[in-house]
Amino acid sequence: MFTVNVEKECGCFRKSDMKNSQIFESKDEALMQAQKMAQKMNEEFCQKHNFTVVETGEHFTIRVEENRPAGGCCGGGHCG
Repeated sequence: MFTVNVEKECGCFRKSDMKNSQIFESKDEALMQAQKMAQKMNEEFCQKHNFTVVETGEHFTIRVEENRPAGGCCGGGHCG
């Protein structure tokens, strides 16, 4: 069995119709689902995060990382 998990459910994920912790019979099926989900999340969510797929054995994790504005500023208001 192969699993697809989102490591951290952001607000956009919770509002979507996507499901976390999915189980698949084949590795190919799980990988395709994980890639499809990450692509959809990157294209349709609010752009505060970047989503990537990481494979660890029989597990595919959709990693959630903060997007940084161009120029390296974190957006905290203290850079300029």
